[in-house]
Amino acid sequence: MFVIRRLLAMLLIISAGIAKAADESELVAKVAVPEVGQPLPSLESTDEAGQPWKSANHIGKKVLVLYFYPGDFTGGCTRQAQAYRDVLTQIEELGAEVVGVSGDALATHQLFKETYGLTHSLLADPQVKLAKTLSVPVKAGGKVRATSPDRKPLLDANGQRIEVVRAVTLARWTLVVDRKGKIVSLRSGVDPVTDAEEVRKIVAALP
Repeated sequence: MFVIRRLLAMLLIISAGIAKAADESELVAKVAVPEVGQPLPSLESTDEAGQPWKSANHIGKKVLVLYFYPGDFTGGCTRQAQAYRDVLTQIEELGAEVVGVSGDALATHQLFKETYGLTHSLLADPQVKLAKTLSVPVKAGGKVRATSPDRKPLLDANGQRIEVVRAVTLARWTLVVDRKGKIVSLRSGVDPVTDAEEVRKIVAALP
């Protein structure tokens, strides 16, 4: 009887181990970094105007450029956004659409776009749904004082300096997705100054 109980206990331990391994394998699969050549997972978010944004509505129509960045009004991200602004017409003439993603709130995106004359869409991902889907690394949020292009502080209606607080900080990644919905380029550790030009070259080289 003792032997039977011991065998049953061992079977339970083995079964639990198998189940745990399966769960861990499933978790890894869910957060696995997508690879070039793979289809872009379905993405849904909200843009700076509060409008729903779905990748399904864009795939097949244009080449899609998704760039994840740490936060609005930070030094590197501001330079990156301005760089995209300056070459946006060239990228769009190549049949591509540029979309930025960060953990900032919608109101912050609106202010950022207005302040720096940005015309491409910015998606809010404070709950890191997009970041998790694509395995973009996420760190704690932060805050920064908003400034104008001439580095002067932005003031609210009461004359107080505007301090922007973001829920999370996303890593700087850039993806390019072709019209068939396949990822043709995925770069991490992106240089914010040269990213837009790199994207223009990648899109121009697509068939």
